[in-house]
Amino acid sequence: MPPTTRDVEDLVTALFTVADGLRRARRRIPDAAALSVLQMLTWAERHHPGRPVHPSDLATALDVHRSAVTRHLQALERSGHITLTADQADGRSWVVSLTGSGRAEVDRLTRVGLDRFATVVADWDAADVQTLARLLTRFARSQAEVAQRDPAPVRARRPRS
Repeated sequence: MPPTTRDVEDLVTALFTVADGLRRARRRIPDAAALSVLQMLTWAERHHPGRPVHPSDLATALDVHRSAVTRHLQALERSGHITLTADQADGRSWVVSLTGSGRAEVDRLTRVGLDRFATVVADWDAADVQTLARLLTRFARSQAEVAQRDPAPVRARRPRS
C-alpha cells in the first residue's frame, strides 16, 4: 500500500526537523566549513587515490564559491593540515593534499561527531539504529534515482542591484 499524503507530510516534517537540528549543531562547530574541506579531501583520497584535487573540485563538491574554499585552504595550510602545490600539468592551478596532521584532525573530529551521535541514540535498541540507517540509506538512494530521472529546475540567479 503506498504512503498517504499524511504519511508523506509526517516524513517531510521529521526530515526537516532533523536537518535543521544538524544545521544548528554544525554552526556550533568551530570552523565547520574548514572541516567540510578536510572531509572532502579525505573522501577524495579514499575514493580516487593519486588523483590531484584542485580548489575548484572542492568548491564544486561543497557547492560553494571558489573564493570561500580559497580562504579555508589558506587557513588549513597555515595550520599545517594541508599542502598547496603548483599543479605540474597546469602551472596556473594548485593541487591540494592532506598532511598527516590533517588526517589526524579529521580522525579526531570524526570520533567527536560519532560520540555525539552515539549519545543521541544511547537509549535506543541497536536494531532501531540499524533500521533507521537502512531506511535513510534507502531514502537517499530513492532521492538520487528521482533526481537523475527528473532533475529539479536550476534556480534562477537574482540580478545584482
